[in-house]
Amino acid sequence: MMNRVILVGRLTKDPELRYTPNGVAVATFTLAVNRTFTNQQGEREADFINCVVWRRPAENVANFLKKGSLAGVDGRVQTRNFEGQDGKRVYITEIVAESVQFLEPRTGGNEAPRNNNYAASGNQGGSGGYPFGGQDQNRNSNNQGYTRVDDDPFANDGKPIDISDDDLPF
Repeated sequence: MMNRVILVGRLTKDPELRYTPNGVAVATFTLAVNRTFTNQQGEREADFINCVVWRRPAENVANFLKKGSLAGVDGRVQTRNFEGQDGKRVYITEIVAESVQFLEPRTGGNEAPRNNNYAASGNQGGSGGYPFGGQDQNRNSNNQGYTRVDDDPFANDGKPIDISDDDLPF
């Protein structure tokens, strides 16, 4: 059996970060995902999909995404139910995200990471929301010789890139 969802859309509001009684972080957010077709008036409609992400990725989502941020979500569909205040059974269907990709570069005061390949996923390392464990390395003079996390090592600086055939995967 298979239960896999991949979505790309924009957050409808800032993520909501909470903690369980055991101290586990959980963030919830709604993703607006455009439909592939237009309605009779020629307008493109969107679906508003509730997402939840747990633990460290939840903290990263809350710290780096905000209303309007473009994000990719990889996860699974889950339906849960509980008894509402009126005694009726309430069903909630949501996406449990295993990975959230930040798909836009940081702009101005926005806190989103500039490295588009950085994701809030359960297997990522690092601290403080930075993918390789360091903070903004230009702030700390002890990190001389290191490149910033968001510097592109393959940027076209006018020099040819020297890559050995042994380094290629094919």
